[in-house]
Amino acid sequence: MQKIDAHNHPDWYDHDFERFVANMDRYGISRTWLLSWECGADEYEPCYRKVTPGPLRGLSEGPIPFSCCIPYRQRAPERFVLGYCPDPRRPDAVDRLYEAHELHGAKICGELKVRMEYDRPEALALFKAAGRLGMPVVFHLQYDLRRSETDPWCEWWGGSLAAVERMLAACPETIFLGHAPGFWIHISNDDLWQKVTYPDPHAAVVPGGLLPQLLRRYPNLYCDMSAGSGCRALSRDPAFTVDFLTEFRKRVVYARDYFDNIHQELLDSLGLPEEIQADLYYRNAERLLR
Repeated sequence: MQKIDAHNHPDWYDHDFERFVANMDRYGISRTWLLSWECGADEYEPCYRKVTPGPLRGLSEGPIPFSCCIPYRQRAPERFVLGYCPDPRRPDAVDRLYEAHELHGAKICGELKVRMEYDRPEALALFKAAGRLGMPVVFHLQYDLRRSETDPWCEWWGGSLAAVERMLAACPETIFLGHAPGFWIHISNDDLWQKVTYPDPHAAVVPGGLLPQLLRRYPNLYCDMSAGSGCRALSRDPAFTVDFLTEFRKRVVYARDYFDNIHQELLDSLGLPEEIQADLYYRNAERLLR
């Protein structure tokens, strides 16, 4: 079955172009959404400086500048779809998005991963521009769970799910794909989001979570199942996951955000009908860019 990885990045974790394509071939991935990550140098933890191309090459426009994505598309246009999200706080953010779309063929606005509430006016302006261009927005959500007031490197991105709901309501013509710990932890109706970044992968899922509620309420919200956060959430309760993926079969995309195969292993273990697997593995990603 065809597979589209709807979330990955160039030149990180020691994967250059050749190694990246070989990894795709190994796991039967026909295409990858190749996303940038632009934010302030003081916003991301030092560990990223060792695995992202921006710091390693002395580039100034974020951990994963769009300039690192472009050569992949040039070398293998049939394998890579370009994504770019400028930092919304830049005064020229909307202009930069249009330029990436018109000059380089960027089709996704992503990855959005900055330390700001995602319903701020400058962010909404960028999202509305993405909607006009038909570019779905891939966003990273993660809560501030710092251990002390002096902890300088607690990751937090996007604010809260409440900010996401305001964003969805303000931009009904824009498609959003949520991802990361602060997004997926709300698959369950419990208070773990206030306590941990990553819940126990075997913690019971309590029905009535805010994420399913938002999916039912906002047709412009989709789910990006990438990274450990998505895989953990969907591994917690396989029976619940089957029901979740059956109900939202048109609203979830297969994605990795890394180079392992844990998401395929999970999906293939659930016994889902082939039609649902096809939606998750490639049809939904194709529909979003059609």
